[in-house]
Amino acid sequence: MATHLPSAKSVTTNPSQDEFKRMVSEMPNAQLTEFGNYNVKARVTARSAGSTFIVTDDPSTTTKPTMSRADYAEVEARQEAYVAERDMILIEGYIGPENSPMKRPARVFIERSNANIPAMQQQLYYPRDANWDADEALTVIYTPNCPADGFPDDRLVTIDLEHWVTRVFNIDYFGESKMGGLRMWMEWAFQQGALAMHAGAKIIPTPQGDKVGLIIGLSGTGKTTTTFTRQNGSLPVQDDIVALVDGGGVYSTENGCFAKTFGLDPRYEPTIYHALASPKGWLENVAVDEQGRVDFFDASYTANGRGTFALEEIEHFDPRKLDKADFLLILNRNETIQPAVAKMASIEQAVAYFMLGETKGTSAGGAAEAGKSLRVPGTNPFFMRHEYLQGNRLGDLIRSMDYDFGVYVLSTGRVGGGEDVEGSKKVKIPHSSAVVKAIAEGTIEWDEDPDFGYLVATSVPEFDDDELLQPRRLYERLGRSDEYAEVVRRLKDERVEYMKQHEGLDPAVVPALG
Repeated sequence: MATHLPSAKSVTTNPSQDEFKRMVSEMPNAQLTEFGNYNVKARVTARSAGSTFIVTDDPSTTTKPTMSRADYAEVEARQEAYVAERDMILIEGYIGPENSPMKRPARVFIERSNANIPAMQQQLYYPRDANWDADEALTVIYTPNCPADGFPDDRLVTIDLEHWVTRVFNIDYFGESKMGGLRMWMEWAFQQGALAMHAGAKIIPTPQGDKVGLIIGLSGTGKTTTTFTRQNGSLPVQDDIVALVDGGGVYSTENGCFAKTFGLDPRYEPTIYHALASPKGWLENVAVDEQGRVDFFDASYTANGRGTFALEEIEHFDPRKLDKADFLLILNRNETIQPAVAKMASIEQAVAYFMLGETKGTSAGGAAEAGKSLRVPGTNPFFMRHEYLQGNRLGDLIRSMDYDFGVYVLSTGRVGGGEDVEGSKKVKIPHSSAVVKAIAEGTIEWDEDPDFGYLVATSVPEFDDDELLQPRRLYERLGRSDEYAEVVRRLKDERVEYMKQHEGLDPAVVPALG
């Protein structure tokens, strides 16, 4: 059941990007950059997870914070009264390309005073057509300046899945618009028997034919970078959310990309850099000086600077032609003994490491996550049911495939400790790229890890550091073997203890941790 849009002082529907530029030029916190595009300095610099609630009178259906329908009725009325006195913008489109069975109408209804948000969202939607149906639309009603007194940080996001509407209060960060629709789409996809994954997708040409790789990772851990880094002339399809269906089919969601900009370097990420350093890109919370010069390495305001661009601005693979997935990469940005790549030895082990979702948090998750060791099942903080359900669904989908589907944990972090630890090493973008290329081509030589039971690489073409492939070697050379053994012991204990909370998970999964 769809929701109605509240009455407003005025509504501008589906303005063009040029019209959006004119609107944004009037915003006091917008600045024209040297690239001919606009950067907007938002008050809020990351998603407001602590202020997000699912609307339900049955909290047992989810592990997320909930809000009763009675309380929701009060905030709904507050927002509608606020909108009645505001000039609003409505943009309409689709999540999913034209031929996808997972395509769903979507829309954002937002204050005109924050025109950069719908401008960015428009780049991510597929365009509406004559069949677009408001009654089926996933709806985000977005009031960036409406007070949310009494809620965490005086901000509020409510998710009403009965009516497929998300409401946002007092938050001017674009990510709440993007995820407002996608989070509801992910629930709808689960209801269709699919698993929506927080994943990029790319096509890698190989001598054996094109290979479809999926890359899951917590925001800011290298998902977009890994998706866009080119191997054999590979092309990106999607950088953030895809649906995996029975038999291994994959369907994309967005017609553009939302990329993290901190440290953006044209030497290593030329596609993303040039798309954002153009008049058609949009920037948010990026450092720009008084002359409009952009510094992607300045994190004085936030390390979570972001930007959007449309897929049509870059060379990409047609998402309508996306075929079955060949492999899944689970990104892990830790700093101890995680090898540059590990291959899962069984379906149950793949599900186990998917459920662990281990990494270090980044600024994308706000101060509560940045720099901290996290475990987020599926590296997907947007799944709204009990987490074990997505683990079981992944196992079922892999079993439905009539071909060899490889699952790998790919490190984007360090081995041996942080930057301040002498002798530690960084897994750099060229390292990860060599691994991805070799996975696609099937040229890695493997050996079983004696501690965890997964496979570690003994040889990867174009990869010049065995200590990143087998961290035990680094620890042995540095005289830290006892420390290595202690980390192994601690990780095993922590992982088993952590997995106990996921009641309902396939009982064969935990023993597969090794």
